[in-house]
Amino acid sequence: MNITIRKAEPEDFTTLFSLFREFATFQNTPEKVLITPEQLLKDKDEFHCFVATVNERIVGFATWFAAYYSWAGKSVYLDDLYVSSEFRGYGIGKQLFDQVIETARELQCKKVRWLVSCWNKKAIEFYKLQGATVQEGEFICDLMLH
Repeated sequence: MNITIRKAEPEDFTTLFSLFREFATFQNTPEKVLITPEQLLKDKDEFHCFVATVNERIVGFATWFAAYYSWAGKSVYLDDLYVSSEFRGYGIGKQLFDQVIETARELQCKKVRWLVSCWNKKAIEFYKLQGATVQEGEFICDLMLH
């Protein structure tokens, strides 16, 4: 299997949008996908994404952005990490994760932060194996600004 990790390009956005919907369905929250391929193109300078390809087919992605935390300083926030179900178990998620970590190091960040659903035991174990600390007892707060 020929796996490649690379930065997402504008020509990938339609495929990525489909994967975003697939991921949201996996998370049981398909209604939360508000973005469109057109919006991704408009926001391309702010949109940071790595894609995993197998034989040039996009099969996974990791989205991230620069953050600054008052307690830690310069950081990266890993927004989403997803691999299509038929391609799980080949180390693709680890390669995407490692690329985000490497980017954070290149940017001289102090930490990388992300959320993981409490029901997603496989992801929690994966992140622990990468050396992450999984905290309990915090809630996600969103304020939608239409």
